[in-house]
Amino acid sequence: MAAVYLFLLFLYTTPLAIAQQTQTNLTLGSFLSPTTNPTSWLSPSNLFAIGFYKQGNGFAVGIWLEADPNKTMVWTANRDDPPVSENATLLLTPDGWLLLKTPGSQDKNITGADQSASSASLLDSGNFLLYNSSSTIIWESFSSPTDTILAGKRLLSGTQMLSSFSDTDHSTGRFRLMMQSDGNLVPYPTYNTDIEDAYWASDTAGIGPNITLILDNLGQLYLANSSDGNILSLGNGISSSNGTIVVYRATLDTDGNFRLYSHIFGGDGSSTMSISWTAVANQCSVYDFCGFNSYCILMDTQPECICLPGFNFSDPIHKFQGCERDFPFVCDANNDNITYSIHSLKNLAWKENTYSFDTILSNSEEGCSYECQRDCECETALFDGQKCMKSGLPLLYGRNVESTNITTLVKVGNGSSMMIDPFSNATNTGNSNNNKSLPRQILITSIVLAAFSIAVFIVSAFLIYKHRVHRYKRLEEAMNFSLTEEIALRFFSYDELLKATDGFKEELGRGAFGTVYKGSLSNGGGRAIAVKRLDKVIEEGEKEFRAETRAIGRTHHRNLVRLLGFCDEGPHRLLVYEYMGSGSLANLIFKDNIRLDWKERVRIAIDVARGILYLHEDCEPHIIHCDIKPQNILMDALWTAKISDFGLAKLLMPNQTKTFTQIRGTRGYVAPEWHRNRPISVKADVYSFGIVLLEIVCCRRNLDLNAADEQIVLCEWVYSCFLDGELRKILGGEGVEEATLERMVKVGLWCIQDEPHLRPSMKTVVLMLEGNRDVPIPPSLSVSVSLSS
Repeated sequence: MAAVYLFLLFLYTTPLAIAQQTQTNLTLGSFLSPTTNPTSWLSPSNLFAIGFYKQGNGFAVGIWLEADPNKTMVWTANRDDPPVSENATLLLTPDGWLLLKTPGSQDKNITGADQSASSASLLDSGNFLLYNSSSTIIWESFSSPTDTILAGKRLLSGTQMLSSFSDTDHSTGRFRLMMQSDGNLVPYPTYNTDIEDAYWASDTAGIGPNITLILDNLGQLYLANSSDGNILSLGNGISSSNGTIVVYRATLDTDGNFRLYSHIFGGDGSSTMSISWTAVANQCSVYDFCGFNSYCILMDTQPECICLPGFNFSDPIHKFQGCERDFPFVCDANNDNITYSIHSLKNLAWKENTYSFDTILSNSEEGCSYECQRDCECETALFDGQKCMKSGLPLLYGRNVESTNITTLVKVGNGSSMMIDPFSNATNTGNSNNNKSLPRQILITSIVLAAFSIAVFIVSAFLIYKHRVHRYKRLEEAMNFSLTEEIALRFFSYDELLKATDGFKEELGRGAFGTVYKGSLSNGGGRAIAVKRLDKVIEEGEKEFRAETRAIGRTHHRNLVRLLGFCDEGPHRLLVYEYMGSGSLANLIFKDNIRLDWKERVRIAIDVARGILYLHEDCEPHIIHCDIKPQNILMDALWTAKISDFGLAKLLMPNQTKTFTQIRGTRGYVAPEWHRNRPISVKADVYSFGIVLLEIVCCRRNLDLNAADEQIVLCEWVYSCFLDGELRKILGGEGVEEATLERMVKVGLWCIQDEPHLRPSMKTVVLMLEGNRDVPIPPSLSVSVSLSS
């Protein structure tokens, strides 16, 4: 037996080319089933397996370490697709394609190989290979890593790995590890790759071109230059001993840490796993380890996520997903001091808040607390001993840092649940005056004045109630609508909005959903608002209207127009939004005399994509917008693009306008499946975004009857220019970076593919627009080829 294991050890530690000589080929026609044997194909020495594994309520396809009792996953196919049923089949077809076949669904090529194979094999290295008739490798799993590289694999310059969502869900998670083209190995949170969001780095930028990350067969993890010279050793795995086999893997784990693992398999059947190297020693140093509005502390060396005071976990099972308020937050300047108090926390560090809106000088924590308390828009403030930085939420990258002198002040609803932790100062600094230090006469005077004020308030309230009892009964009925606690929507009466808009005097625009008017809140310091009066809302759908309003109000993203409140009084249905003073995207890109700067157009396109991604995947319930177009993309004072009208389609009658008889959307932006009586998915929004993206690139409408014949339909003209290698034609001589232009155009052409399954997800769109994922050559607008998401 010992001799057998020594032989297996020899096979595993020899170069990959030798290992290939001991492969077991899979012939054409081989297949797997999730529940009927065979469910997997094994490598020659049973070290690895490829096949179906349990994922949620269904099954997915991947490669795992079969010799490990935990069946550790090392590669996943189509990781962001939903699980398949037990009726699925993985088939190496007679004509040489490895397809995942599910009854009633489109067959999927799980490898992305662009030519048919003659055979396939899984090696003892964990690499799955497809060969052509000349035994040449045409595809290998090592070329498409997910969250892991195995011994014999390298992470090439300009490529990346993406963590899994959780230990049981191997879809794309929250972190990415990039082998940057500048030579630096850097991990980031998935949604951002700005340098300030990196929480660890190899510090090898500029050492040389084509730096790669290598894990060799001896367990050495290092960075190498173009001639494979070791320029930085990161870690070493455990050496093998007699009668043992060691498998090495380097994984970007679900917690964002990059680790080197050694799996040791003994001749007696034993199995152990150890961590040989870790990139980040203090887990709390991993940015976004704890999500929005929560922070990380070490409890006996174990990281724990803790919510801000007055907040609860969005998902108690997956605490890393952040926290939400357990009280409604309403911006009401008149009652703010009564409704909220301030909670103070010490020794916490955060990312510089992108939602910061005011910084003032202050020499005391009490003064900073007072400034936040009196400003109804202030949700939190950071005090460093000299400055008070008021801001909104969310707070990002929270972690305990003993050396920081920053005090975090959080506005908390009186009566909300308070989660106290070892680092909090549980004083109510909103009422922090020490009465014992006041002179007796001032204390007595204050008590008398307070009692008198309460008496006046009670009498006034009684008189107002008697005078307007019927009106308040109606408002009380309306407010019985139970908004969930995390929502901060305000109920407006119709008279309030009639007064705020001066009788709906100043019209901002008209759309399929209704008319928008400009207004001003008299009790909000004159804050400008936009009031949308909805037309032909479902008359007998009050519960539906409020449910959808609740869904819209629960959204919170910098690229969505914020809903402040609503009116649901009698026949009146109105929505109150923040006012966007810079108009719509249509005003910026369709003007003949002004051409928006190229970099601004690129930034706006990414802003819009991120907003749609949030609607599709990050808010709950998910929202299909159904009417993505430049007129529904509004610009704030800083020219941040924000999507409006999301979720409103569900509030309206199906026959609202002539153009909405059977179809939701606007002509020119409507996906083809609307016309074919097919089920509508988020891919309808992807199509609309593709049209908008091409319009942003070219600064013209998709349909222009005044253009030359071959240029009337924008998407057809762009595709023709792309095929001819003459993309600069579409810019009219404007000088831009050619690589960015090509990337934007290719993404747009993928998005407007005729078949929904060919279009990428918005997550993939964002990655491609940001330059974090290669953009394949788009097919003809009528050719059926699959784009991996």
